[in-house]
Amino acid sequence: MYISKVSLINYKNFANAKFLFNKGINTIIGENGSGKTNVFRAIRLLLEDTSLHYSYKLTENDFNRVLEGDSWKGHWIIISLEFNEITDEEAIQSLFIHGAGVAEKDFVKKASYNLFFRPKADIRQRLSELAKGDKDELNKILNEITINDNYETFFTGKSTADFNDPEIYKELVGDFENIDFPSTIDTSKFGTKIPHQLSISKEVSFTFIQALRDVVSDFHNNRTNPLLTLLKNKSGEIKDSDYQPISDLVDKLNKGIEGLEDVQNIRKDIESTIQDAVGLTYSPSSLSIKSSLPSEADKLLQSLKLFIGEPDEEHEGGIRELSLGGANLIFLTLKLLEFKYRKSKDTFANFLIIEEPEAHIHNHIQKTLFDKLDYTDTQIIYSTHSTQISEVSNVKNINILAKKLNFAEVFQPSNGLEPKSINQIQRYLDAIRTNLLFAKGVILVEGDAEEILIPQMVKKAYGVSLDELGISLINIRSTGFKNVAQLFHDNRIRRKCSILTDLDDAICDTTINDGDNEASIKYKKKVENSKKKGLERKIDFDDFEKGNDWIKTFYADYTFEVDFVMNGNARGVVKLIDDIYVDKPTIKLAKKELEDKDVAVFGKRVLTMANQEGKGWFAIMLGKHISYKTIVPDYIVEAIAFAKESYSKNIIADIIEYRMKKNLKDDDKIDFTLLKKIISNYRINKATVDEIIVEIKNRIPEDQILIFIEKVK
Repeated sequence: MYISKVSLINYKNFANAKFLFNKGINTIIGENGSGKTNVFRAIRLLLEDTSLHYSYKLTENDFNRVLEGDSWKGHWIIISLEFNEITDEEAIQSLFIHGAGVAEKDFVKKASYNLFFRPKADIRQRLSELAKGDKDELNKILNEITINDNYETFFTGKSTADFNDPEIYKELVGDFENIDFPSTIDTSKFGTKIPHQLSISKEVSFTFIQALRDVVSDFHNNRTNPLLTLLKNKSGEIKDSDYQPISDLVDKLNKGIEGLEDVQNIRKDIESTIQDAVGLTYSPSSLSIKSSLPSEADKLLQSLKLFIGEPDEEHEGGIRELSLGGANLIFLTLKLLEFKYRKSKDTFANFLIIEEPEAHIHNHIQKTLFDKLDYTDTQIIYSTHSTQISEVSNVKNINILAKKLNFAEVFQPSNGLEPKSINQIQRYLDAIRTNLLFAKGVILVEGDAEEILIPQMVKKAYGVSLDELGISLINIRSTGFKNVAQLFHDNRIRRKCSILTDLDDAICDTTINDGDNEASIKYKKKVENSKKKGLERKIDFDDFEKGNDWIKTFYADYTFEVDFVMNGNARGVVKLIDDIYVDKPTIKLAKKELEDKDVAVFGKRVLTMANQEGKGWFAIMLGKHISYKTIVPDYIVEAIAFAKESYSKNIIADIIEYRMKKNLKDDDKIDFTLLKKIISNYRINKATVDEIIVEIKNRIPEDQILIFIEKVK
């Protein structure tokens, strides 16, 4: 048995979210604050005995922030777990047939278990009696509602409804817009009440390992010490007769300490001093100094401590002496052992939930840990923002969380893909490329030159990095973009993906003339062949993009290097001539050709230089000469604008102010007084971007910032 689906409606930062899980190891990835902890908290409310009482203590703060202010009133929080592959064992079948399961033929194969946090019956009744469209009476009822007096927690099973369907929500809860609320609930669709004595949490093995933050303190807290938990679990298997000799020894030791001559002398001195001070009438009737070494079994266990030696060290010290990574690894190990002990008991299913196991743990250990934790008959769910762990995760078993304003979305990257496509993606996603699973937007490039230079150009030109913009630039190292780009789709990852590639248009006339020599003919054929492949590539990508608003391809007219020079960046390449050539006539010729306006001339030269050095190394050399004056080619600006769905006013304002600062260094006579005022007003919604554009044209009309603003506004 395993959890196949978790549906969250109006809970925490989830307005309407659906998580899909498979047997074995599953991964939830997402940035900080995207809701990884909240989905685990939701599962724990239903499956963890120690969290069950919290399900009865939900408050208005547990409602999704989309329901701002008092708008939560009348709405429901729904947490629904769906189970699959329930075994045909009589005991578990009995549990689910009476509780959460939906019988198919002779036995239950699937089951649901739901938590409803809803208005009590009297409020639901009053809502159902409202006349359609009676907003005044609705508001009157809602204004009277308080969490403590008017809400209840209710558990159901045997539901068949898809709670993620907005129409189903209206049918169950009501239509707040049209003022239409149900008078009865269809239990065959939404589930029947589950008695507490049939609680699924009592029938499964469930272990939650929280994020590793301050495990040293946890080791010194008897409530959270994982070693003590293990010892207490095992202590029930130790016979009282085995403890008795130890208890007798402790009692003897206590008496021996108390009987020491110095101890008794101090006791007598304390007694006589009190009598001298206050007299016999007010002195204690008796006074003893006793040793308090515990002789009870559970207290004796508390005295046991772990002593560990770090790898490649002979010294063995306490937990406080370990590195953070070492302490975390030991803590995680003990929690896993706790799970093993629980798993050994007779339970229907085993669930292991691990929150961000990567904290302070070496990359290799992260990957090894994930690879090794594959317990039989156990469903494991990780949450992580580690690319090391996501690299070795099965893409079929990944849920991606995307942070939005006041809510989070959930994506399943393999949804709807054929097994062949999934395997291609799985092979491709290494530790670097898995960044695309975490990014707010993605740019795919085909070579080293783009990977090296585009981030530098963006940082120098705009004063912000691609990382600051939330954009991951991924080097495909070929033109085979589709294997990765297919991840971005309405059914999979709903994020923008820009593809940057070359159209490879001919940089010269490819007509072969009678007087052409062999080298010229060979060169023209090569150029013509590249042009043909570029056109075929565009036709292919146009077809690939059709109907998918999440993907768009942007083309260099020729190649990255040629378009770089064509956009006014020849001076940067000219600075490399002396590093590439030693022959003075060649140096002179190369400089002349790079400054030529004919693409056939400067294009051939820059490609010759790049191919001679190797495009990657050429890009590294060129990177030393990238500055704020380097012009970002238009097609790259368009790709950046597309990859990030929206640019905040503050980001746009920061970039403009950066350009102003750089321009003032070159010419301190430029008067930016009015532009500064407009930008300040723009940040607080008192000016428009069009006003900014007008003033920029008045002050620095040739600056490339104008192109950027036009693309992203």
